[in-house]
Amino acid sequence: MLENYREHVAERESQDLPPLPLNAVQTAELVELIKNPPEGEEATLVELLTHRIPPGVDEAAYVKAAFLADVAKGSAETPLIDGKQAIELLGTMKGGYSIQPLVDLLDDDELAPVAADALAVTLLVFDAYNDVMEKAQAGNAHAERIVNAWADAKWFTDRAPMADEIKVTVFKVPGETNTDDLSPASEAWSRPDIPLHAMAMLQAKMPDGIDTIKKLKVEKGFPVAFVGDVVGTGSSRKSAINSVLWHTGDDIPYVPNKRAGGVVIGSKIAPIFFNTAEDAGALPIECDVSKLNTGDVITIKPYEGKIENEAGETLVEFGLKPSTITDEVRAGGRIPLIIGRSLTDKTRAQLGLEASDVFKRPVAPEDTGKGFSLAQKMVGRACGVEGVRPGTYCEPRMTTVGSQDTTGAMTRDELKELACLGFNADLVMQSFCHTAAYPKPVDVKLQHDLPGFFTNRGGVSLRPGDGVIHSWLNRMLLPDSVGTGGDSHTRFPIGISFPAGSGLVAFAAALGVMPLDMPESVKVVFKGKMQPGVTLRDLVNAIPYAAIQHGHLTVAKAGKKNVFSGRILEIEGLEHLKVEQAFELSDASAERSAAACTVKLDKEPIIEYLQSNITLLKWMIASGYEDKRTLQRRIDAMEKWLETPELMEADADADYAQVIEIDLNDIKEPIVACPNDPDDVKLLSDVAGQGIDEVFIGSCMTNIGHYRAAGKVLEASGASVPTKLWIAPPTKMDEHQLVQEGYYSIYGKAGARTEMPGCSLCMGNQARVADNATVFSTSTRNFPNRLGKGANVYLGSAELAAVAAILGKIPTVGEYMEQVKDLNTMSSEIYRYLNFHEIEEYKKVADKVIPIAAV
Repeated sequence: MLENYREHVAERESQDLPPLPLNAVQTAELVELIKNPPEGEEATLVELLTHRIPPGVDEAAYVKAAFLADVAKGSAETPLIDGKQAIELLGTMKGGYSIQPLVDLLDDDELAPVAADALAVTLLVFDAYNDVMEKAQAGNAHAERIVNAWADAKWFTDRAPMADEIKVTVFKVPGETNTDDLSPASEAWSRPDIPLHAMAMLQAKMPDGIDTIKKLKVEKGFPVAFVGDVVGTGSSRKSAINSVLWHTGDDIPYVPNKRAGGVVIGSKIAPIFFNTAEDAGALPIECDVSKLNTGDVITIKPYEGKIENEAGETLVEFGLKPSTITDEVRAGGRIPLIIGRSLTDKTRAQLGLEASDVFKRPVAPEDTGKGFSLAQKMVGRACGVEGVRPGTYCEPRMTTVGSQDTTGAMTRDELKELACLGFNADLVMQSFCHTAAYPKPVDVKLQHDLPGFFTNRGGVSLRPGDGVIHSWLNRMLLPDSVGTGGDSHTRFPIGISFPAGSGLVAFAAALGVMPLDMPESVKVVFKGKMQPGVTLRDLVNAIPYAAIQHGHLTVAKAGKKNVFSGRILEIEGLEHLKVEQAFELSDASAERSAAACTVKLDKEPIIEYLQSNITLLKWMIASGYEDKRTLQRRIDAMEKWLETPELMEADADADYAQVIEIDLNDIKEPIVACPNDPDDVKLLSDVAGQGIDEVFIGSCMTNIGHYRAAGKVLEASGASVPTKLWIAPPTKMDEHQLVQEGYYSIYGKAGARTEMPGCSLCMGNQARVADNATVFSTSTRNFPNRLGKGANVYLGSAELAAVAAILGKIPTVGEYMEQVKDLNTMSSEIYRYLNFHEIEEYKKVADKVIPIAAV
């Protein structure tokens, strides 16, 4: 075992990487060696046992905890550690499998003091809390000491407060740094291996970036702060902050290959990235960075809100946010702070004590007395109150949580660290939409291993080839409820979702709630009538277009202005839309850097949608999807809502940070996003004539109506297109229906390349366009190098994409209108959606399902 391990260490060292943590098999072999240690290997064996095994409920942690418990209880022996040392090591494992042995040892007169020391600063005790409390009430002095330590927040006060002064060296990335730059999609397979994945950070944007950071550490002798004009836009990737902190943060004791802490400074930090930095124990600061340059040694005075140069001159002032950030840094992150603070509050309440004054409590905003917006009411219901004012800290109940495959392995690891053996969120779903089409060996292994991990905890697992996470997760939603997901496009068309990094998604799944500083809202109101040739995707782009016209949004990164950033986008005036259509609008709120989105809809489309979804979920049960009980519980909840269908509405006097009105009568031509920024939107007439090499019709922004519309346009042209045309439907149900209706024959005659249902080109982690190609795409975003290296990508509707494919260029308005003249962009025939309760092949299977509770 040691020989193989040292070969692995040498191989990783040659790549400037630490060895991987030990797995369960290696840990079992290690245990046997520790029982009878080879001469001269004693220190190495103890080092491996202490520092190279993941904590929580990892499989290797199970082996470690069992062995240490046996040593402590005297049923196993080793010359290397005694019972006391075994207990101390159990105390470093954070929780999970280590907890019960520690609780049991509270009755051992000799070892109980050591077990009490360990439990006094352990947060992830979960149900064992009651066991300790019962022992304390029964007079166990050691348990009493633990309870008092929890009440006194010893877990927190034992940690050093955030320093008054933090001296760092600046590493600056000018312009916008998105999460694709920090965690390239093409390297998504390596995300669970944090050190390896971190080697890809900035490989396209700043190839010498990592070497520069290393050099700055050596030459300046201080930690490095990551600085940028705009930082962390794009996807909700914990892997992005993991990469930044691997190069700038600090090792976490007893947690292999993961770092925390660090400093991130940006003129604008994307909200999800900011929150993910908080969760990881980093200090994110928003301030003017124009006077900060790579190599500068600066002193951050967080309590004074100043950054000074080496001469002591103030370069910039800032305000710390949120008000609890100093506690978050001290606790090692927002998540441990929330868990620990809750443990302390719960203990003090049970002891009849007042709330602890050790913590900086979130400050509630002044109640304006005005009404609540739709989003504020939804979050309010999830918190058990009428509404939640902007600026209020709250922990809404998570009804639906989504996890996709390129972040799922990270979510799994975070769940293990949280010692989660069962989900408290009502429905947690795992998809395989990013890796199904062209899986690497590591993807195939994940596709085999991850479903069981989720279903064993009560989650629902999709299958490779099923399609895009959002197209499925949306089918499982309940009206007016709150959820989250480890993908920035988790944007519910009914209810509201706050996408998050994998750590926070794991927290939400495990505990059933999510920390939230309630954002302000921006209301967008559509009025007037849709004009010929204009599509819903054009309305998506009309939102940033209108914001630019009114001075609420700028394209330039320096001094970036974005009224939507960190706020909730609340859309009204399109109540007649189907739910599938509403998702086009909510989905694109991710590109606005909005925290969340609501779309006001009439009851009728939601009733129709839920009736359809009940049939689909029953079909899933009949088709062997797990967890059946979770699916049945969601079916029951949908049926209960349909008995008395009621929807929340915003109060007439609700406050908004901004109200933007968009007159549909004024939108007379398509609007497209230009390379390579989803905010850089222009009228079709401004970009007409640009040659197009490749066209992609796919992504979560599409539904079956788009493929029918594109098919009609392609069919009317009657010829093979001159461009490379990619077509990837969002789900296998869409694909099946399009085949049945003959559209795949049309795509074939046009020379299209049809892809497996899933994300395809959109994320760019598998299939990619040619280097330096000019592309027209229906995908979500067009950041540099996302769809292909050096690609210039325009974003717009499927209808316009089909015309661009036919002409090999972006058409003029006249050319476009000619091609779509027979296409009514709101036609109920073309834009007809999958109502499963009306499709016999699904209905026939679903009707045979006997409710689980009745079995």
